[in-house]
Amino acid sequence: MSTLKELYGKTVKVLSTDPTDAGAEGQVWYNSTEGAFKTVLNAGAWTSGGTMNTARRYVAGMGTQTAGLFALGYTASPSTAAETYDGSSFTSVPSLGTARYSASSAGTQTAGLVFGGLTGGVKNETEEYNGSSWSEQNNLNTARGELGGLGIQTAALAFGGSLPASTGATEEYDGTSWTTSPGSLNTARKGTIGGSGTQTAGLAFGGTPPVTGATESYNGTAWTAVSPLSTARSGVAPAIAGTQTAALAAGGQTPSVTTATEEYDGSSWSSQPNLATARTLGGGSGTSSAAMIAGGGTPGNTAVSEEFTKSIYSPIAATWASGGNLNTARQKVAGFGTQTAAIAAAGDSYPASPAPRFTAATEEYNGAAWTNVASLNTGRTGATSSKLSPSSSGSVFGGEPTSAVHEYWNGSSWSEQTDMNTPGNSAGGAGTQTSSLAMGGVRGPAPNNKTESWDGSSWTTESVIPFSTYNSPGAGSQTAAIIFGGNNPAINTTGEYDGSGWTLGGNMITTRAGMGGSGTQTATLAFGGGNPPGTYLTATEEYNGTAWATKLSMTTARRSLGGSGSSSSALGFGGYTGAKSAVTEEFTGETFVLDYKTLTSS
Repeated sequence: MSTLKELYGKTVKVLSTDPTDAGAEGQVWYNSTEGAFKTVLNAGAWTSGGTMNTARRYVAGMGTQTAGLFALGYTASPSTAAETYDGSSFTSVPSLGTARYSASSAGTQTAGLVFGGLTGGVKNETEEYNGSSWSEQNNLNTARGELGGLGIQTAALAFGGSLPASTGATEEYDGTSWTTSPGSLNTARKGTIGGSGTQTAGLAFGGTPPVTGATESYNGTAWTAVSPLSTARSGVAPAIAGTQTAALAAGGQTPSVTTATEEYDGSSWSSQPNLATARTLGGGSGTSSAAMIAGGGTPGNTAVSEEFTKSIYSPIAATWASGGNLNTARQKVAGFGTQTAAIAAAGDSYPASPAPRFTAATEEYNGAAWTNVASLNTGRTGATSSKLSPSSSGSVFGGEPTSAVHEYWNGSSWSEQTDMNTPGNSAGGAGTQTSSLAMGGVRGPAPNNKTESWDGSSWTTESVIPFSTYNSPGAGSQTAAIIFGGNNPAINTTGEYDGSGWTLGGNMITTRAGMGGSGTQTATLAFGGGNPPGTYLTATEEYNGTAWATKLSMTTARRSLGGSGSSSSALGFGGYTGAKSAVTEEFTGETFVLDYKTLTSS
């Protein structure tokens, strides 16, 4: 009998704790503390992806997990809409020429192909995408919908579908025209069939009627029946960039809508973790180890997407957890520091503070509780802070009543510094104590687009923001700052500053003002806020330097709250819920840990 050492070059070690590095994959060890043999295996998991701009089912998907293209579908009628996915968010791109649903697809995000479909009758239209526009191509020889597809733009395969009766007919596309293949599917079927692989090494699976798990492989000439899906279904979403020997099937209808996911290894299908949202007729993209599904029917139309990744790591979902309450409930509070060492200063705490509602109260957070520390010299609300400062050396500037006052915090007391050039309140803040930035805000009677920078001794007026806004927290450094959303009235616009000028970034998903914020220009978290006045939100979004993506919502809906920390470890405190709030919440982003498996004799 061969030993593990002989087979894999690894011995069975005795360890008191499990290893934490990637080298543990395939290693077998005995955990002496737990009294068990353990290993780490490559396993799959679904996580939440971005939200489509257009909720729909019967979607045609192509491309990869981080560069996908999703086209057509059915909303309340056949659609021409198309969207790209970058791994975090969807962007609408030019529409197709012919509205339809239940079409099939092949190719990539910048070289896509869509063919066939339904509009009430069967369609034979073929359209190609070049990364910027769609163009009509030669039609399928046999008009059909609910068909399967695979391959690339210049070497695609179309098979099965409805005429309206089920068919097994197969056609090959060479980048110009379609040719009928001599080989037909052994099981004629429709029902939006799954497909994976290439034109000469393809795989077809699922379909109806009746609902089937039939799987067939194609060699460029003929189809051969292979092991069927464990769960017979139609409307399955394939990882369309998969191969004949490494395919993924997700969701579908059995006839009930299912979450079932299966992987094919070239000889048989095996169960994988289920989708979070049961759906059918979603668009699929990617490979068997890095796939996604977007849209679909639940049975109603959905815009939700999910990403499947095989890894030796398991995801731990993001959380918002309760922290210690502020001693002074307030809104429009300024903050800086980290999740476990933060400062909250100023704000509107009326009636706790005398009218006209401006407080100088300062509190310090230690990761569990807030402690009252020395107050500001000048009480105010709507002040701005140096967001990247540590809790021991931050600054607060501006505020209401219209103020230019600027103060430093040294860990124990506040000291007056040179005033801002232009008084204002409700601006966005960025940077550190000696290298800070004030962006937008109310200066005079109206919102503005002014930017001022502080170099440790004086303020300088800089390039103006491309839009006017106030009640946006801002984030980042003095030379890599970001401002997002805010009032004018409420907007979803994002501006990025590089130390000399401004450019527009990706728009927020949720239009709002008065949100909390934390992080840097390329890793920003926005949470809470409201739109219009009198509404309070829990919505959380993360910016990656290009686009915003939806994240786990806060527990307490509120606006005008303070924020500190990073995009993966943030603190939200205070705010307004219809009354002044003292609530503190701690955000911890999604993390990944080694997926340990305990070995048994069974």
